[in-house]
Amino acid sequence: MSVLLRNVLEKPQEKKLRLHCLGVVALMSSLLLSMGAQAKGEVNIYSARQESLIKPVLDTFSAENDVVVNLITGSADALLSRLKAEGDASPADIFITVDAGRLHRAKMAGVLQAINSDILNTNIPSHLRDSEGYWFGLSQRARVIFYNPEKVSVKDLSTYEDLANPRWKGRICVRSSANVYNQSLVASMLEADGREKTQAWIKGLVSNLARPPFGGDVDLLKAVAAGVCDLTLANTYYFGRLGQSDKAEERDVYKQLKLFWPNQGEDERGAHVNVSGAGVTAAATNIENATLLLEFLSNHASQEWYAHVNNEYPVVSGVGAPEMLAPFGAFRADTISLSQLGENNRQAVELMDIAGWK
Repeated sequence: MSVLLRNVLEKPQEKKLRLHCLGVVALMSSLLLSMGAQAKGEVNIYSARQESLIKPVLDTFSAENDVVVNLITGSADALLSRLKAEGDASPADIFITVDAGRLHRAKMAGVLQAINSDILNTNIPSHLRDSEGYWFGLSQRARVIFYNPEKVSVKDLSTYEDLANPRWKGRICVRSSANVYNQSLVASMLEADGREKTQAWIKGLVSNLARPPFGGDVDLLKAVAAGVCDLTLANTYYFGRLGQSDKAEERDVYKQLKLFWPNQGEDERGAHVNVSGAGVTAAATNIENATLLLEFLSNHASQEWYAHVNNEYPVVSGVGAPEMLAPFGAFRADTISLSQLGENNRQAVELMDIAGWK
């Protein structure tokens, strides 16, 4: 009998009973699938990194460990606000974001919990993770000087501190002081040079600007290429992205600029680095799987993939730099504890405001 004919001949009571039975079967199937997922285990992630920059490595983890990974992406500030609003009811087990300053904010907001993992403590250098185990760096990015070689001689470049020298009057572009990357750079200088020298440096830098702070890192790099200014400060991965862009004009920007590693002298601290990183949330109900995932992200294979896709440097020693960053050459990085960047953040913002860094 066809389905259409059966529906016509079937009595209303019988039809109602049949639909009810079908509904029960569907519900039982759904419950069984849910139980199967729970039996495998799961881990829920709030990530400020784009899905394309992290999902493939999460899929590998899921397949190798038989753990279901649920991923929600969004802006760093929005996700942190969501974690705070949800409190103990948050479904998130892991929070992934960028910059030690943001990770510190999450810690101070009470949305992360400390994790003691021998694997993480061994794989990730102590200065690239929270001193109390609340967050761990997953990749490094350096914030360095980019310049137009037609207007700047590399012989005139040396340190971050030298950017306050009057010789750079009207030649520098920077983004807003509201940007956490700049705040962390200033926070690192506070740790290295102290409050008085850092305040003087900010004033000197502001007086050397070609125009008021504007845009994002890519905008600044394009401005240098266009002759708006002669040099800027930007994160290395933005430069790498321009070199890999599908747009010819962006690849041209990459070809027109050069990178300079500041503070490389024998007695100098090295180039400022920061991290993308993650921590286990205070509300986590899948702590074991969350820890397992963070440990997985610190193994050599994951580090190679993660660094390559994000155009960033690995945090684990022995893992080479991505091909796109190799031409930038080797450099010495500042080994200041990144925990200090978060702790110095408020003072950094205060000094930037006083000096008129808008």
